[in-house]
Amino acid sequence: MPARGDTGRVDVTDLDADPLRQLSLWLEEARAAGAPMPEAMTMATATSDGVPSARLVVLRGLRDGLVFFTDRDSGKAAELTANPRAAAVLHWLEPAHRQVRAAGPAEPVSEAEADDYWAARAPAAQLSAAASRQSHVLASRAELEAQARDTARRHPGGTGLPRPQRWGGFRLRPSTVEFWQESPDGLHDRIRYRQHGSGWITERLSP
Repeated sequence: MPARGDTGRVDVTDLDADPLRQLSLWLEEARAAGAPMPEAMTMATATSDGVPSARLVVLRGLRDGLVFFTDRDSGKAAELTANPRAAAVLHWLEPAHRQVRAAGPAEPVSEAEADDYWAARAPAAQLSAAASRQSHVLASRAELEAQARDTARRHPGGTGLPRPQRWGGFRLRPSTVEFWQESPDGLHDRIRYRQHGSGWITERLSP
């Protein structure tokens, strides 16, 4: 929902009872305002011994959590397999300088869900994902380009390219979600949802 009035302020009563529905509303408002790449989110993971890493990924859905896709042999996938918890941040300068943070357990999406998303990708995106073994060391760019040419040669026109078994996705099922909105006076609004049983507790945090 939009913030009350034109103050840029948000209260618990302004927000949906479900944090994923509220995230969807803010995301739609960012798209409508022309925010560049509004689905970009920082995804933070950690190794089994707690060494953190973060990178930008693209939010591809809000089905029972925050969904993104990747090579399952990538560094982030290895970390999520060894330590299946993650945190994500989305930030939009428009329409109202907002940020959403989510954290909780992460799990692989189903094979059927991965197949459906793979089929919806453009042929060029399929080709690059199939040709590149994400996060693996390359001797040179020429090696990567050769892998892409070889993949294209085996699948002319980019049609009929099957989803590699190593390519799939993850779903972050948040146990906490925080909505932050900037306030011109520096007294920013922070509303946190905490999972409680089958529902959510909402609380205001000091900025």
